[in-house]
Amino acid sequence: MNHSLSSKPRSSEKEIEFPLAIKVIMIDLDGTLLNTADDLALSANLMLKDLGMPEQSTSTICSYIGKGIQKLVKRTLTGQLDGEPDTALFAKALPIYEKHYANNLSVNTRPYSGVLEGIKTMQQAGFKLACITNKAEAFTVPLLHATHLYDQFEIILSGDSLPKKKPDPMPLLHICKHFNVHPHEALLIGDSLNDAIAARAAGCHVFCVTYGYNEGRNVYELDCDAIVESLIDASKLIKKLS
Repeated sequence: MNHSLSSKPRSSEKEIEFPLAIKVIMIDLDGTLLNTADDLALSANLMLKDLGMPEQSTSTICSYIGKGIQKLVKRTLTGQLDGEPDTALFAKALPIYEKHYANNLSVNTRPYSGVLEGIKTMQQAGFKLACITNKAEAFTVPLLHATHLYDQFEIILSGDSLPKKKPDPMPLLHICKHFNVHPHEALLIGDSLNDAIAARAAGCHVFCVTYGYNEGRNVYELDCDAIVESLIDASKLIKKLS
């Protein structure tokens, strides 16, 4: 287990004790459940090719992942995390990207090591599982089907399922309400600043994985309760709240 685990108490609160007693586990998609970077990059480069623009490396495009496809397209067009492309260019580029991504959703995308085993362990322990992502439903559902993960979750919230998405707490609070649990009885497992901010705002616990995207930033800088190397490791830090 990763005991660089960096369990960090929230400011002005008592130190968190492990294993955490919870009822619900919410899991992020890109960079947590699935390694989608190669297919996102493939689609971005096909878009750039159609636009007559130079292609970019997978590692560069990987650093753009984390705030949904519209942001990914904007970052790919500008080469900046907060860049705003020409309005007409973006309007032309977005549907091109969406077409290519729909056609290449699961060419290289696979679950990360430990995901299937971790989910099975969590289910056997009696936890309620939800998938929560900023990816649009049109991509989320077929991708979960293609990777045989769709039936593992009792509820799936995509980026366009509700009026707001992460880092807003709305999706997390929606899931808590769905399962009739208090926010402190739920855990979000993610890989990015978006996940950490959303969980803190909702009052939920949050673990972050070491292998995700986090827009190219160091995951150890995030305000989370633990850093874990896999979903299996995450399962060792929690217990079912009766």
